[in-house]
Formats: sequence, C-alpha cells, structure tokens
Amino acid sequence: MRKVSWRAAAAIGAVLVVTLAACAGEPSKPASPSGSGSGSPSASGAAKDESPVADPSHAVDIPGKREGTLHSTDLLILSEDTLSSGDVKKIRGLSGVSGVEQISMAQVSVEGRLVKVVAVDPSTYRNFAPFQSADSDEVWQRVAGGEVAIDPERQDELPADKDGFVRLGSKKDAASVHVGAYAPQPPGLAAAVVNHKWGEEMGMEKGNALIVSTAAIAPNRVVKPIQKVVGSDASVQRLDVVARAGLDPNAPQKAYVVGTVAEAVGNYTYRANGDGTITPAASWVSSHIVTAQVPILGSVTCNKVMIPQLRAALQEVVDRGLAKTIDPKQYAGCYYPRFIANTTQLSNHAFGTAVDLNTAGNQRGTVGEMDRTVVSIFERWGFTWGGNWKWTDPMHFEMNRIVKPG
Repeated sequence: MRKVSWRAAAAIGAVLVVTLAACAGEPSKPASPSGSGSGSPSASGAAKDESPVADPSHAVDIPGKREGTLHSTDLLILSEDTLSSGDVKKIRGLSGVSGVEQISMAQVSVEGRLVKVVAVDPSTYRNFAPFQSADSDEVWQRVAGGEVAIDPERQDELPADKDGFVRLGSKKDAASVHVGAYAPQPPGLAAAVVNHKWGEEMGMEKGNALIVSTAAIAPNRVVKPIQKVVGSDASVQRLDVVARAGLDPNAPQKAYVVGTVAEAVGNYTYRANGDGTITPAASWVSSHIVTAQVPILGSVTCNKVMIPQLRAALQEVVDRGLAKTIDPKQYAGCYYPRFIANTTQLSNHAFGTAVDLNTAGNQRGTVGEMDRTVVSIFERWGFTWGGNWKWTDPMHFEMNRIVKPG
C-alpha cells in the first residue's frame, strides 16, 4: 500500500504544552483519512472547525468540549480479565472515591522493552489526564480519529518512523499507528493512548483496568476496601504523587519561606494527602486565610496579607476602564492547599498568595491573552506574572513583595 509523508505540527509564537501531529497527505497505514484531517492545529492547541479523522477504519465518535470534573489519578486496578460492571459500581460507591474510569491496558514489546499502552474512551478518559492534555480538544479528537497520543517524556520508548508512525509491538503484523499528539499523560500510567477500536485490534482485554481518583483522603485508605471487592487476582497500585515520592502522609511537613513574602507565610506546617493536596495546620489557616470582597472578582479566599494589594490592583484596573478585560467567571481561585501538579513542590496557592485569572485563554505554555496594561498594574502592586516565566503560566499572578496601599 502506498505511504506518503506526514509532518509534525509546529507551535507558532509560543511553546506548546501539547504537540500535535498534522496531516500533510494521506497515511497509507491503515487507511486513507477523510478530508478533515488536513489542517494544522493552532498555537493554542484548539481544534479546527473540522475534527481530524486520520483513520476512519479505527475511528470512534469524535468528542466535543470537555465536560465534568478533572480528577487525580491515584490508584490503578489491573486484572487479567474484564472488571465486571458490578465491581466497578461497588468501587465507585466506596467512601473517599471521587471518580473512576474503566480502560484497557496491555504491555507491548518495542525494541526489547515492554511499553504500557492503554485503550480508552477519549471523551471521558481525558478528565483523568493532566490539565494540559485534558483541555486540548484536538488531542482527544485525534485519538478518537484513530491516532495515538504519546507522553512526550516517554517518546523515546516509542520511536516514530520518518512518516510519523509507531509500531505497537515487535511482530511484523503489530499495529502501526500514526502519532496524532505528544501529550502529557498521568504519571506512571502508560506511554501511549489509543481508542478502543485499536485496543480490540491489538487483542487487549477490554476493560481490564480501572483508574481511581480519591477526593480529600489519602489513597491508601481505600486500597483494602478495593482489594476486598476485586479479590487477590487483581493488583491495586498507587499512582499518586505522595506514593511516587515516598512521602509519609502521616508525617508533618514544614515549609520555611524566606524573603519579602515570609511575613505572609510564617510558620507553615502541613501534611501531604494522597491526591496532590495538602492539609495545613488548622491554626495556620485560621490566622492567615480570610474571605473578603474585592473589585471585579467579588468574594475571594486568600492570604490576609495579600488582600489589600489585590484589592488595590483590581481597583486600579476598574479606575482605568479595564474591568471588562478580567472575566470573574474565569477566576480559578487563590487559596488552594496543594502541590504543583505531579510534584511535591508547594504551590504559592498553598499559602493563598496567588490568583489565577482568565483561565480559558491563558493556559500553561502559551503566550496567553492577558491584557498587558493589567499585567503592569499587578506588577506595580507587588505581583509577578507567570506569563514572563520560561515555562509560561499567563493566568497566574503571585505576590512577590508586600505593598501596603497608602
């Protein structure tokens, strides 16, 4: 069968969190695409007017906009056989379980090593992916359209050929799938993601794995109840960042902050939860975190030291006729005790000294759409802007010095 070349899509004007492969012709393996597969993605990663369908013979329903809550990936249940709907329902109903997603999982041999591949429903699995990938419509449209998404940190495990295809296995008849995206996946889960049609063709046991998210409790607290449901033949593995880093969730941790914002943090003691969140000492929360009214955003819950300068910055935005440049519906919070995603590094949100604004158009790794006069106002009032960082975060403003309004 004739094979023609594909080209990788390049980001324009910004470093992309998600790299998407775009069609420059027709893939010869395994089928010709529809005409909708010929467009390159925009720099923001947004889908084109027509969804890419690279391989109609392996395509499933193309998902639309993401719906529902984003979930952490805390536990993986893996069985040789399909997990029954009854067991999945029991696990979903366990205390502390906030979300589950049934997938298929297998390991394929590639160049002498075993590589994990999962087959998923793109429309629902995306809510368990890191937010950079979860909110990229085109990533999941491409998976639905018969392409594979590969975790960029593990792409050396699945080398693509010159036409952008990867072979998922070492046999001559192993599935050869075009790479549609290099998109971050849940750490420790899999290197590659395909849809269920590809999973069936590869001979994967349908629904033999379950991703479990726990809300505000440590995942280890639901391991035994889950094991009781699935029995000893299935494995229950922890994927949460605390387990990966080897932190003891029962041990108190301390943060020692120095510099000009140390006054806002003080003596900060916390415990690490299993879902990427932390629990600061109740005495610290009661003495440092307050809920107050500020212009544009209304009610916010932040560090009490930051409130006066946040209020002053937003009031200046109003006074200068720029209030419409900040959408209160896209305010993503201030105080949120957690680690930075997939790390054990504290976020400034854990101290209540950062705010995220206009989230939709200001995703990580992009130039963003933040009004630059608003940026300068916030900088004058003691904030640093994430849009200036090497790895940009243009929705993010955090206090880097204390400024007391006169």
